[in-house]
Amino acid sequence: MQFKQYDLSLKDDVEVFTKQLFYALFNDVCQEKANHLRELFLKICKGLEIPKANNVWEFYQQSFCEIRNQLDLDAKAFESTDPACKSLGEVYLAYPGFHAIAVYRLSHELYKIEIPVLPRMMSEYAHGVTGTDIHPGAIIGESFFIDHATGIVIGETTIIKNNVKIYQGVTLGGIQVKKELASTKRHPTIESNVTIYANATVLGGDVTIGKDSVIGANVCVIDSVPEGSIVTYESENKIIMRKSYVK
Repeated sequence: MQFKQYDLSLKDDVEVFTKQLFYALFNDVCQEKANHLRELFLKICKGLEIPKANNVWEFYQQSFCEIRNQLDLDAKAFESTDPACKSLGEVYLAYPGFHAIAVYRLSHELYKIEIPVLPRMMSEYAHGVTGTDIHPGAIIGESFFIDHATGIVIGETTIIKNNVKIYQGVTLGGIQVKKELASTKRHPTIESNVTIYANATVLGGDVTIGKDSVIGANVCVIDSVPEGSIVTYESENKIIMRKSYVK
């Protein structure tokens, strides 16, 4: 049996490209000084057998300034939400959730024009660095906030509207994993101004979390939630606090 050959070193090239593109968004990419990125992009496209790479790059580059504008809105959402945040610069430099969102927005633009493999490679780089797995096919609106980042999973057909906040361990996933469902909406819709707290799970393509709702920690949601709802988990375990007297 003869196996197809794959150049796995492309993973390294994509990591460098994604990292440098993220940096350039806040420096020179909107001033069209990104020739080094273009050359690396063309090399990656050649390795992945992506045709018309020059045309793809020219189209892709047109989206960078808009992505930067979107990220500035995301960063402001971090600054205004997290009481531990001392400055906007801290968000850009030190928040893994912001880093994950940035790579998502970059990979999503390539996903939209049906570039194969590369968007997933970019998202997997961010996954490894931040612990956050956002599929590039997800649709995410303005002013998105991810706190702590670790363990978050956002599936391919998820739709997230504006001003949504999610915390560590949240899964926005599918209720079934079957190959024949590949072309269907498998993941939930999160309307605007929703907050989803740590380790909550929302499953199913028909599930919608209505706007202005709060999903509490550790909740598993498999049915739609009306707008303005508060969904919490009540444990049967009771914790009793007693005073300790030390003589």
